[in-house]
Amino acid sequence: MTQRRLAVVLAMLFIAAVAGAQQVQVREEMLPNGMKLLLVERHDSPTVSCGFVAKVGGVNEPQGITGISHMLEHMMFKGTKAIGTSDWSRNEAIIKQQDEVRAEMEKEYVVLREKLRRGEISGNIHDEANATPRLKELKARYDKLVEEERAVVVKDELDQLYTEQGGSGLNAFTSEDQTAYFITVPSNKLELWFWMESDRLLNPVFREFYSERDVVREERRLSVESTPTGQHEEAFDAMFWQASPYSHGVIGWPSDIESFTRAQAARYFATHYAPNNITAALVGDFKADEALALAQKYFGRIPRGQVPPPEMVTFEPPQLAEKRMFVEADTNPEVTIRYHAVAFNHPDSFALQVLASILNRRTGRLYKSLVEDKQLAVGEPHGFARPMKYEGYFEISAEIKDGVDPKTVEDALLAELALLAEKPVGDNELLKVKNQILADSYRRLGSNFFLLLQLLLYDSNGGWQYLNDSPAKLLAVTAADVQRVVKTYLTPDKKNVLTMVRKAGAAAEDPEIAALPAQMKSMVKQQLAAIDQIQDKAQLEQMLAQLQQHAEQAPPQAKPAIGIMLKKLQQRIEELGSGTAKPEPGKES
Repeated sequence: MTQRRLAVVLAMLFIAAVAGAQQVQVREEMLPNGMKLLLVERHDSPTVSCGFVAKVGGVNEPQGITGISHMLEHMMFKGTKAIGTSDWSRNEAIIKQQDEVRAEMEKEYVVLREKLRRGEISGNIHDEANATPRLKELKARYDKLVEEERAVVVKDELDQLYTEQGGSGLNAFTSEDQTAYFITVPSNKLELWFWMESDRLLNPVFREFYSERDVVREERRLSVESTPTGQHEEAFDAMFWQASPYSHGVIGWPSDIESFTRAQAARYFATHYAPNNITAALVGDFKADEALALAQKYFGRIPRGQVPPPEMVTFEPPQLAEKRMFVEADTNPEVTIRYHAVAFNHPDSFALQVLASILNRRTGRLYKSLVEDKQLAVGEPHGFARPMKYEGYFEISAEIKDGVDPKTVEDALLAELALLAEKPVGDNELLKVKNQILADSYRRLGSNFFLLLQLLLYDSNGGWQYLNDSPAKLLAVTAADVQRVVKTYLTPDKKNVLTMVRKAGAAAEDPEIAALPAQMKSMVKQQLAAIDQIQDKAQLEQMLAQLQQHAEQAPPQAKPAIGIMLKKLQQRIEELGSGTAKPEPGKES
C-alpha cells in the first residue's frame, strides 16, 4: 500500500495551487442514477486518463470508525465477485463464516474494553496477553478460515488484468475530503475501464478484510508512529481543530483501525459510494458521445443510493485564545504558526493563496528576511494556504538555525505578518507572485493525468468549474485584499504555535530534507520511512518508474521533494539487489 501512499504525495505536491490560465473545454453529463461524468477530448496520444472520485474522506467519519474511508480505498483493490477469486461461491461461504466468528470475537472485545476501563487489564485489548480462553479459541478458528480463503483468492488480479491490456498507473488516494481512483489505458481499452470500474462499484467484495486491516494498522505505524514528528503533527492537528472532524488524521486512530468491521465498511460504502455521490472523468483520446454511451451501459446499471450521505453540520467554533504546543523530537528545530481561515472557493481563499506566494520560495519575504538578512532560519521558510472543502487554515513555518532561540524565530515570522498588515504589497511584487502561480498551474494542464486529478478534486470540493474560474479570481486580488485577509484571519490572539526542538543526542536532519517547506517535508519524511520498510524490489522499481513518469510535469517547488524520493528509491533498490538491505523489524536476515 506504500505505492498508493505515493499517489497521495504526488497529488498533494502537484495540486497545491489554483488551476491554469487557459479555459479547459469540459463536457458535463449526468446519468439518471445521479453519477456525474466529465469529458475532455485530447487526441495527442492514443491513451485516456480515467478516474472517479467518491466525495468522502476523513472528514465524513464519525468517532469509532476514523480511518474507514482509507480502509475502503484498500478494499477497492481486493476485487469483485468476478475479479480476485478462482471460486466465488466458495469465497462467499468462507467470508460468511469469517463474519460469524468475528461477531463472536467482538463480544469478547466488549468484555475486554470494560476490563480495561476498570483497570483489570492494561495495554491494548488486542494484545495476546489480554486474550480470554474463548477469544484464543475463536482466533484459531478465524485463522484457519483465513488460510482457506487464501486458497481461492487471486492476488492483485485487478492490477494484472489492466496491465495485460496496456493499462498503467493504477492507483488511488484518500484525503480529508475525497477518495479518488485512476489509471491510464489505451484508447481502444476504454470499454474495459468502464466495465472494471462499474463492477468495482456494483459488486465489490471486501475479501481479506481483517488481514488488510492489520496492513493499514502497520501503515499507520510506518507513516505516523515511526517517523520523528508524525505523532507530534497529529497531536497538533487535534489541538488546532477543537470541534471540526478535520481534527483526526485520514489514517485514523489506532483503536478505531483495530476495531472496525466488514459490516461497518459495507454500510459506509453503501452510503458514500452510491453513484449520486461520485464523479467520473476522462481526459484523452476518445469520442465523447461514445464514452457517454459506455457510461450509460456500465455505470448506469448501478442503482442510486437509498440514503443520502449525512450533511456536514459540525463546524469549528471561534477560537477563544492562543494555543501552544512544545515538543522535543529527533528532528531539526522548527516553529509553525497556524490560523483558522476559509474553505475551498471562498472569496478570501484567493487572497490567502497570493499571500502564501508572497512569503514563499527563495524570492519570497520569509527567506529574504529570516535566512538572508537576520540569519535566524535555514532551508526555506514558508507560508501555506489550505482551503479544504468545509473549512481551512493558513500557516507560516521556519526551521530554526542552530543556536537561535525559537521565540526569536517566532517573533520574526510574526513581524513579517505585521508588516503585511501595516503596509500594502507593491504592484510589482503582487504581479510577480500572481504570474508564478498561474505559470505553475498552466504547466500542470499539459498532462492528461494531472488535469484528470484536478477535475476530480475540484468537483468533489464543490465544482470542476473552479479550474476555469479561478484564474480571473486570482488576478483580481488587490494589495488591499492581501492586507485585509492578514488583519482578518491572522490575528495575534488566534494563533496556534507548534515549537519543535531537537531532542538531546539526536542527529541533525539531512540538509536536503531540511531545506524543504514544512508541509512538504512532513509528506516526504513519511514516504522515506515507508520506503525503508519495503522488501519487494519489483514494487520499488514500479514506484520509481511511476515517480519518474510524472517528475517532468512537477511544478518547480515540488522538484526537490521528488528528487529526494527518487534518490531514496534508487538507493533502496540497490540495497536489495546487493543483499545489504536491513531485514524487516522482527525478522531474521
